[in-house]
Amino acid sequence: MRKKKKWPMLLIDLAVTLLLLALDQYTKYLATLYLKDQPPVVLIEGVLELDYLDFGNAGAAFGILKNQKFFILFVGAVFLAVILFFLFKLPAEKKFTPVHIALSAVIAGGLGNMIDRIRLDYVVDFISFVLIHFPIFNVADCCIVVSAILLFLLFLFVYKESDLEFLSFKQKRYREIK
Repeated sequence: MRKKKKWPMLLIDLAVTLLLLALDQYTKYLATLYLKDQPPVVLIEGVLELDYLDFGNAGAAFGILKNQKFFILFVGAVFLAVILFFLFKLPAEKKFTPVHIALSAVIAGGLGNMIDRIRLDYVVDFISFVLIHFPIFNVADCCIVVSAILLFLLFLFVYKESDLEFLSFKQKRYREIK
């Protein structure tokens, strides 16, 4: 059986990553331009607001590891390298397209927040889900969380163990038929 070429799918992965990364950076730019030093913009009363936050987010998720920029960047780089490894090992079969897209979105989200940390020493957040007093977040965070949930559901309900054999480090051994 002929092996499918991976390059077309990897180009789609790159396009998805770049598109989502551009969306994240553009929305952060707009938030800085229009929301900084302004009262929150109410989108849905009591539910959703746009509220600029910058220096309050110098740590990782929920403020942990505050002011540990280099450690957070190192862990992020390792995490992205692992995701890239899986992305390159992922077959170019149609049934894995959702995984390709989800991993590309995770990469975009991770890179978006890493760019902020490198460039600004903090991450720009501006989406506030006030209904449950959830911490303020951004498009990159949405990419990561939504993709993680999608991947969890895919691996729990869609793919079988046999679909994931490409992840095995064990080499296939063929038995001689006597």
